Amino acid sequence: MTVNARPDHRINLYRDDIAAAHLRGEVEAQRYVDGEDMQVQSPVTPVLRAPQSSAPMETQLLFGEIFRVYEEKDGWAFGQSALDDYVGYVEITALAPRLYRATHTVAALRTFIFPKPDLKTRPAKPLGLNAKVRVTGANGDYSEIERGGFIFTAHLAPVGVHVRDFVSVAEELRGTPYLWGGRDSLGLDCSGLVQSTLERAGISSLRDTDMQEATLGEALPEPIDFTTLKRGDLVFWKGHVGVMIDSEHLIHANAFHMRVEVERLDIAMARISRSAGHITSIKRLPKR
Repeated sequence: MTVNARPDHRINLYRDDIAAAHLRGEVEAQRYVDGEDMQVQSPVTPVLRAPQSSAPMETQLLFGEIFRVYEEKDGWAFGQSALDDYVGYVEITALAPRLYRATHTVAALRTFIFPKPDLKTRPAKPLGLNAKVRVTGANGDYSEIERGGFIFTAHLAPVGVHVRDFVSVAEELRGTPYLWGGRDSLGLDCSGLVQSTLERAGISSLRDTDMQEATLGEALPEPIDFTTLKRGDLVFWKGHVGVMIDSEHLIHANAFHMRVEVERLDIAMARISRSAGHITSIKRLPKR
């Protein structure tokens, strides 16, 4: 008898007592519910493994992103990200029930929401790369946004306007501290770096390295000819990923340097093989 594997709990919302309504027939739960979309109103908020502040951080949500809530209890929302379906717990105070449709994304690594269109006023909120806002007007060099405040217009890009070279975004992030579960430009992990930079280039990506390895690009044939590597190739190990910036050098967020760093691939391979084994695949994205 074949036993069907349960859906990946990281991107399918279910527990023994509750499940997303669309999973009826796939998983057993005491009740099935439709989620309610809410919007992130904090600059960045953690998605946790359990409804307690000390729980491990699985990923992060950025300002303006949508989080579909299936349960609210004791100040916590149990739900999943609309960006990549990642499931977890978020503090309710980080979410707003009134939704706006984003018109722009933050295209700079960091920017600020100012209370007035004046660089000398004290910033109210810092925002990172890929945060989402709705522009409602203009005042000189600044854009006024929904829910109040002004952002320097040159730091924004209209929704749907992307960079062509996602690796150039990764290079801008060189030196960013390593943060497990991070996908904000203040702190990133390896798959967060890949997901964030691909998003800026208009390419959708799942969150974790194994998901990215399974869904992004085409694998180079075995045995791999390392002399043929190109800028933008994704190099995967078990639990780790990096991006080639040329035929010899890799950029990756890693716990050895504790930051986003560039190093020669052969040096990285020798070090990483001692803990994570050999490269599992190298994936090449389609030409754009």
